[in-house]
Amino acid sequence: MKIDDEFTILRVQENGKRLIYLDNAATTQHPRSVLDRVVRYYTQDNANPHRGVYDLAQRATDAHETARKRVARFINAKRSEEVVFTQNCSEALNLVAVGYGMEHIGEGDEIVVAVSEHHSSMVPWQRVAKAKGAVIRYLYPDKNGRYTEKEIREKITPETRVVAIAHISNVLGIVNPVRLIAEYAHKAGAIVVLDCAQSISHIRVDVQELDVDLAAFSGHKMYAPMGVGVLYGRSDLLRSMEPMLCGGDMISEVHEGSYSWADVPRRFETGTRNVGGEVGLEAAIDFVERIGRDRIAEHEERLMEIALAGMRKLDHIDIYGGDEGRKGVISFNVRDVHPHDVATLMDSEGIALRAGHHCAQPLMEYLGIGSCCRISLAVYNTEDDIRTFLGVLSEVRRWMGLGS
Repeated sequence: MKIDDEFTILRVQENGKRLIYLDNAATTQHPRSVLDRVVRYYTQDNANPHRGVYDLAQRATDAHETARKRVARFINAKRSEEVVFTQNCSEALNLVAVGYGMEHIGEGDEIVVAVSEHHSSMVPWQRVAKAKGAVIRYLYPDKNGRYTEKEIREKITPETRVVAIAHISNVLGIVNPVRLIAEYAHKAGAIVVLDCAQSISHIRVDVQELDVDLAAFSGHKMYAPMGVGVLYGRSDLLRSMEPMLCGGDMISEVHEGSYSWADVPRRFETGTRNVGGEVGLEAAIDFVERIGRDRIAEHEERLMEIALAGMRKLDHIDIYGGDEGRKGVISFNVRDVHPHDVATLMDSEGIALRAGHHCAQPLMEYLGIGSCCRISLAVYNTEDDIRTFLGVLSEVRRWMGLGS
């Protein structure tokens, strides 16, 4: 399979230049195999799942549940009912905060959150703490962006009920010590909620090996369509949670004076499902596994090495986080140049990258910056992409009238 042929959007020109797409941590592009699978569903199998006994509705139901089973195998869940389909990672994380936090967190309880978390993994727990009288304790990384065992040991206490952390930081790109955190959390009687939005397309996510209790990710960050996400949860834990919303297909019985929830996972899947997105996610998983995760990782590691080596040769670039264990993401600033100006200059050369606080303002404050630029890699990026980026980066200060 020639990867370039799978992504027709990369043939689009931006400002008269070849598109170099380096904003994959925000969203990835879609391979032809994913788009074809979505079109096939809508042209051959589209109906409302779990609603009809006619053949077309049954095919839609089968597509919905087959996608669930495929996701369960991909993340090594014990059973398919541990996979809940959501709109995205943010909805999944909010579902946990409402469904678990509001039910199981009490006054004086502690919630441990990494300061590097995306707002979607932090703000829901701030709301829970405010509503329930709980306390937020933050994990702080060292100068290389790593969470040390000392920091973990000191912050997770017998009062801890929840630990929320990303598998990989969307700013620092560092793989966090999830297994170690789970060990300390479980000894304290706490659960671990893992944000896998950035890790799912770069490294293997095995929920049993990581020993996490709940985990979430979005399909659109791993070559699937927008509008579909996943919440993984242990079956017993999901059954202890209240749904965030109410609607069709999630309720077992309703009477004038009472109602009862359906069993998991359907009690969390409100209304008509995005089956087109779900089969697209299934196709994206097939795409990733057809190429091979090890092959993808090796390719991205090579690009990362080239990018970091080139950036470190430029004495006016500040890079956030250490090099070791970095996956897929490099955040940086060009001294004396606003990140938005850098991004605009890059765009003029056909290069798409991210500039801003990356939905991680507490981390920006901790780093002592207001915002930064970010490049993020995917399977379709090439060495030529990185070298072109480095060439433009070396000219930014001169173009802004600041010398070399």
